[in-house]
Amino acid sequence: MPTAATQPPTTASDDPAVARILRQAREHFFAHGYCACTMDDLAAELGMSKKTLYVHFRSKEEIMRAVIAQLGREVRADAEALLANRRLGFSEKLRGFAEGMVQRLALLNPRTLRDLQRFAPELHELTVEMRQKNIPYIFGRFIEEGKINGKVRDDVDGAFAVEFFLQAMQGLIQPATLDRLGFAPRDVLPRAIDLFFGGLLTPAGRKEHEKLFPR
Repeated sequence: MPTAATQPPTTASDDPAVARILRQAREHFFAHGYCACTMDDLAAELGMSKKTLYVHFRSKEEIMRAVIAQLGREVRADAEALLANRRLGFSEKLRGFAEGMVQRLALLNPRTLRDLQRFAPELHELTVEMRQKNIPYIFGRFIEEGKINGKVRDDVDGAFAVEFFLQAMQGLIQPATLDRLGFAPRDVLPRAIDLFFGGLLTPAGRKEHEKLFPR
């Protein structure tokens, strides 16, 4: 059982002040990078004393951990909501998920990923772990639903396809890769979905996909 010293920080759902801190911190980290942000900066932007900020979070690292965890929960919740929506077709759900991710990552500067990789490797590893948890679960569900609805080929090995997509995304969301491609993080997922699912779909699925993901 966690002691007072190891008790996890309060989550956004527990305290409106924490939700406000995480919202502002995410915006700042995404736009300016991790290294460019200090607790003094955040306190000033929030209009609170640094002492009050430290009541909720002990360090900038702890805030970033909470931001990463929150983002992971939001992404999975978005996918769950789309998959449960019976009014949407398979490709509409894929498009909705891709558009949601683009919106969430719209402000994410590659500098933030570079900062974490170079100067905060433990936090960078958290982002890797988040993808390792979310991508197999979310895209495994999409592949299963696509097969049920006749939009993904029956002969596709789901486990292999999910692992293939995971490894591709882990490689693409790397600062050096983004630099070579000239992409921002928000550019990657829609292109990856188009390329990946274009090879999995039946003719009917491909027709629907091309309508919703025009080149």
